[in-house]
Amino acid sequence: MDGRHHEPLTEQLADDAFPHDDPFPLYEALRAAGPLVWNATGGYWVASRHAEVTAVGADATRFCSGRGILTFEIGVDYPSPPTMMHTDPPAHTRYRSLVQPAFGRRVVRALEPTIRAAAARLIAQVRTNESIDIVTDLAAILPVQVIGMILGIPEAEWDRVWAWSEASIPGTDTWSDPERRNALRAEMTAELAELVASARLAPRHDVISQLVHEDLDGDRLSDDELAMFLNQLLVAGNETTRNAISGGLVAFSEHPGEWGRLVEDRARVDTATDEILRWTTPVIAFMRTATVDTVVGGVPVAAGDPVLMLYASANRDEDEFGSDAGTFRIDRSPNHHVAFGFGPHFCLGAALARLEIAATLDALIDAGVTTIDAVGPVQRSRSTIIAGVTNAPLVLRTR
Repeated sequence: MDGRHHEPLTEQLADDAFPHDDPFPLYEALRAAGPLVWNATGGYWVASRHAEVTAVGADATRFCSGRGILTFEIGVDYPSPPTMMHTDPPAHTRYRSLVQPAFGRRVVRALEPTIRAAAARLIAQVRTNESIDIVTDLAAILPVQVIGMILGIPEAEWDRVWAWSEASIPGTDTWSDPERRNALRAEMTAELAELVASARLAPRHDVISQLVHEDLDGDRLSDDELAMFLNQLLVAGNETTRNAISGGLVAFSEHPGEWGRLVEDRARVDTATDEILRWTTPVIAFMRTATVDTVVGGVPVAAGDPVLMLYASANRDEDEFGSDAGTFRIDRSPNHHVAFGFGPHFCLGAALARLEIAATLDALIDAGVTTIDAVGPVQRSRSTIIAGVTNAPLVLRTR
């Protein structure tokens, strides 16, 4: 198919050119440029509008994940899928059937008292009425504790979880030191393998034990498959939730009236949680590859063409969210954000992430936090994959 005209704006999606501190003018320009635009340098389409992102994400027949989900994977042939996100039906359907029971609503409801108690303890220890780094003092801690608890990682190792996940995310500081990165990833793999082996011998009350012994008509996950999934879970469960919490609290500092509205009416915690997810969109983008000649948003796409789904742009699309799409509003409803992806690969941990964010908001309200003030510049991740806050000096003010 013809019609691939290079859009120069797409060059800013590359590592060295990406406007990490404020990418939203770029996203707006990409949406205005068309439903799909072509990056000739990397050889992929960019979908930046909500309609096209959801259309591609929902259709596992026309678009596959097995040829890579990140642009640097274009042309890479993996001997086995590095994550469950790199699989397609029927393999993906099988994986999801085997792991879904460990993350269903019943399991999350059972975890809720423990997670809320952990959030309350954490907030009680956070200093109020003085400057703190909201990332290291609050946002980074709860997701690590939750992942540690549900995976059965010994509490003494919880401090390592953040380092392990950072070593797995391209663009983080850890990636600038390949030796350290590889050592941390090897350490993570060894720890998870040891937990799997011990769960086979003596099952515990944790997710690893449930996954090890989950049986679907005689079908079970192999050790390699368990390692693949647990690596993905540890990284995704820490990175995305941590960045949603920290980014959400920064948003409240930038929109102080919204925190006041939440304190006055905590029934808005659920809608506030979804607005935090829309606003922060921790996973910036994932990719699919067309399996057939097709059309997306009126644009011809050839079989084999990669399509980058720009979630962070779709979540600010005025056509979906209205003229105030660029405003943080805790009562936004409906809120069809795509922070958890869309379609068959919708995030397995969505309910758990929502619970952690809501538990944090509730704990802050219970602690009497009346305002959240910024007292210094916010530093953001340099990754083009994960949108995150690396440092944010805030003051949690109480009555």
